[in-house]
Amino acid sequence: MDRDNKIAVLVDAENVSEKYAEDLLDEVTNYGIPTYKRVYGDWTKPQLSNWKNSLLTYSFTPIQQYSYTSGKNSSDSAMIIDAMDILYSGKVTGFCLVTSDSDFTRLAMRLREAGMMVLGMGEKKTPQPFIKACEKFIYLEVLKNAEDKADEKAESKKEKSEGESAAKKEKKSAEKPAVSVVPLKKVRAAIKDIVNSIGNDEGWAYLADVGNNLSKRMPDFDSRNYGYRKLIDLVSTLSGFEISRVPVGEGGKVNKILIKIK
Repeated sequence: MDRDNKIAVLVDAENVSEKYAEDLLDEVTNYGIPTYKRVYGDWTKPQLSNWKNSLLTYSFTPIQQYSYTSGKNSSDSAMIIDAMDILYSGKVTGFCLVTSDSDFTRLAMRLREAGMMVLGMGEKKTPQPFIKACEKFIYLEVLKNAEDKADEKAESKKEKSEGESAAKKEKKSAEKPAVSVVPLKKVRAAIKDIVNSIGNDEGWAYLADVGNNLSKRMPDFDSRNYGYRKLIDLVSTLSGFEISRVPVGEGGKVNKILIKIK
């Protein structure tokens, strides 16, 4: 992903909790620069009042859309129309659609047809059609949410210290339940197939290339879904693979990681 991407972040507030606001923006910066930051909903509804602080803190622009018909989500239409207006403005190179609603599947497909990078974010209840329509999909549950941060702040205050030690934090993170959607057996089979396809004459393939291919096959694949921070950490636990680190650069301080089938 090009980190110079200019990304329009469009959030369906009627489908996504405000507790993910900071985390989703932090995640977007791994893929580019958030330019447009808009949140859609009927702000006359009491249930959206919790979004108020997040709108102010993270400089989101609230877009009001009244529910003209009972039982219908009119925010969907407003978000789709805005997305197309932004697309034709030519001011962005990508979109981040934050929703768990399959109604945005066609929008994601249309944006990709126009050459846009489309990053999707939603909860694990998100239907597969929307997930597959995105270039990359990230489950909000794997991101560190606002409640976790509040808990850490309370614990730090109670302990009257700077915070937990790095080891303690790591242990705490490992104890959190992971969101595991694609079975590891299927992930392992896909990695094996990719290595077979792109490996050199000796069977070695760069792990970075394997990861890129894996994401294209499974937009919702993320090592964090299984409790691992990086792909190398996950692959190291899978049987049937050999891993090699080749020092590159001045002083050999940087490693390129290769993988082959045993």
